[in-house]
Amino acid sequence: MSLRKLLPAILPVVLFCASTALAQSYAPAPADSASDSSASLRFQASNVDAKLDPCNDFYAYACSKWQASHPIPGDQSTWGNFNLLTENNRTVLKGILEKYSADDAKRTPVEKQIGDYYAACMDEAGMEKRGLEPMKPLFAGIEGINDKKAIAAELVRLHRYGVNAFFGFSSTQDFKDASKQFAGIDQGGLGLPDRDYYFKEDGHSMELREQYVAHVAKMFELAGDKPEAAAAEAKAVMAIETALAKNALDNVSRRNPQQVYHLLSDSDVVKLAPDFDFPDYLKGIGAPDTKNVVVSEPEFLKGMNGVITSNSLSDLKTYLRWHMLSAQTDLLPKKFRDEAFDFSGRKLRGAKEQRARWKTCSSSVDGDLGESLGQKYVEITFGADGKERMLKMVHRIETALQEDLSTLPWMTETTRQRALEKLALIDNKIGYPDKYRNYSAIKISRVDPVGNSFRANEFEFQRQLSKIGQPVDKQEWGMTPPTVNAYYNPLMNNINFPAGILQPPFFDKEADDALNFGAIGLVIGHELTHGFDDEGSQFDGHGNLADWWTKEDKAEFEKRTSCMADQYSGYDATADTKLNGRLTLGENAADNGGARVAYMALHDSLMGKEAPLVDGMTADQRFFLGFANVWCQNTTEKTARLRAQTDPHSPGMWRVNGTVGNMPEFATAFNCKPDAPMIRKNACRVW
Repeated sequence: MSLRKLLPAILPVVLFCASTALAQSYAPAPADSASDSSASLRFQASNVDAKLDPCNDFYAYACSKWQASHPIPGDQSTWGNFNLLTENNRTVLKGILEKYSADDAKRTPVEKQIGDYYAACMDEAGMEKRGLEPMKPLFAGIEGINDKKAIAAELVRLHRYGVNAFFGFSSTQDFKDASKQFAGIDQGGLGLPDRDYYFKEDGHSMELREQYVAHVAKMFELAGDKPEAAAAEAKAVMAIETALAKNALDNVSRRNPQQVYHLLSDSDVVKLAPDFDFPDYLKGIGAPDTKNVVVSEPEFLKGMNGVITSNSLSDLKTYLRWHMLSAQTDLLPKKFRDEAFDFSGRKLRGAKEQRARWKTCSSSVDGDLGESLGQKYVEITFGADGKERMLKMVHRIETALQEDLSTLPWMTETTRQRALEKLALIDNKIGYPDKYRNYSAIKISRVDPVGNSFRANEFEFQRQLSKIGQPVDKQEWGMTPPTVNAYYNPLMNNINFPAGILQPPFFDKEADDALNFGAIGLVIGHELTHGFDDEGSQFDGHGNLADWWTKEDKAEFEKRTSCMADQYSGYDATADTKLNGRLTLGENAADNGGARVAYMALHDSLMGKEAPLVDGMTADQRFFLGFANVWCQNTTEKTARLRAQTDPHSPGMWRVNGTVGNMPEFATAFNCKPDAPMIRKNACRVW
């Protein structure tokens, strides 16, 4: 497992869309056919159901025919245009990796590294032969803990290898002075998706907890423990994780930077958990400077201390052994992979079958050696011309947002000027890094997949620690080039668009401007708006946590965001699950603001001229359809319920209908009557 997925969430990096880690596809295609395979992702006017009224349900009008013709594949829990693009990209990666996995002496060092990593991951026969042998030194280390004080020293090794036990440790920018980087500690050590999963009393949650305990027991059995012992061990793991979760913040609270920032001295950290040997841990971890530590949740560390004192050493070692075992499931024999899928894939998310091995391995290379693999990906799919076109569109959207901020009727001049100053300081990173990361220090073996993963995790862990006390590198990327996603970083005050997302259906060089402004233009606007959402608005243009609002403007802002939170809280995720409008507030505000500024940018580019009809549709109609097309999707009920509790993004249907219902421009585009179901009488607007 990639350490990038385990680093503590001390910095709330806001992503454009939900994680695509589970996205897989149908059939592979050769790497050199990337441009051909993208054709199926282009907007098709034939997918619009003209029999339906867009003013009644715009999402159904735009996506129902697509949904009917795109059932969820067996290895998926969500299937949409977004996932299809992810699959196209993964197919390109497959072609690259298969080429370089051949043991050819002519390969460059980068080609050899990514190829050998992939070859080792694909060697299922070797995994069966080795069994748990690669894990035995770590299990022996856990077993060798002879008193509770010694847990800290063993946790150093586990953390460096990417094992998510007790808490997370890394580097982080200082919220109050974003030019500085400190050591950081965040909550961690839970096996279920969110702390609330341990406490909800509805039938689904209670059943899932029972299934989780059974899953842990089964994994211990597969590792060689007798059934009775495994059952007792699973109960101990559940008890420890529940106790840890009790003092963890929920997802909504973690959206507030004020609640996850506490700059403490090392002595204060020790006082939070006196029965955990933090001095030994901080010394052993090898961080350059731990005199000051950003602790996201002090109460969590206090609770962790109670867990250590109230549980037997044997149970604490069992807990560590579980997290060690679960950290590398993808690289263990088939019986472990099957059991992990049965819980995480089938019972938790509703998938019917495991994804193909090549998909797992291409994702693993992207996770651990992503910028090396990304170089090859960019050569095939993107190039300098794509970067130039994208930058031009970004500048158009920035101009539109500047116009929007300059004319907002509810904002006073003092706050307006500060907002404009922040916008002017936003930096843009498009496509791929100017300088790729060098992974040459990682030893990669064709016959040691578990070791490869551990060594890659340790490399990344050390890379993060090396930042402590050093100047901030604002050119660093938080996503690899093939990623189908985008993000805004409030501490960097920059927007980031990997090459992976700059293809159809988001960006189509063969499409008209209206369609592109509705798709990638809205994404750009979305990310820019994150700088001014409920989280981003708490940071200034230099990335510092600072209040740059007047009192009256802040009150008006909160009134408007509350309107949006209430709106989305009224939407259903499943028949028995509502969305959490506070959890999804930042993303919903970004969708709404992004749509508005992208629409403005489109009309600025038209310069007052009427665009010609395309497929019998006006530019405004195609703008909104370009937006909806991106979010056409089908989702299993289990995944819909999971995401409603853990994902800060609304489902595709509500990302679309919730946004256009707030826009009078939509009503005009489709000639909707004022009382049409899609038209909100009390429309919400922040930006």
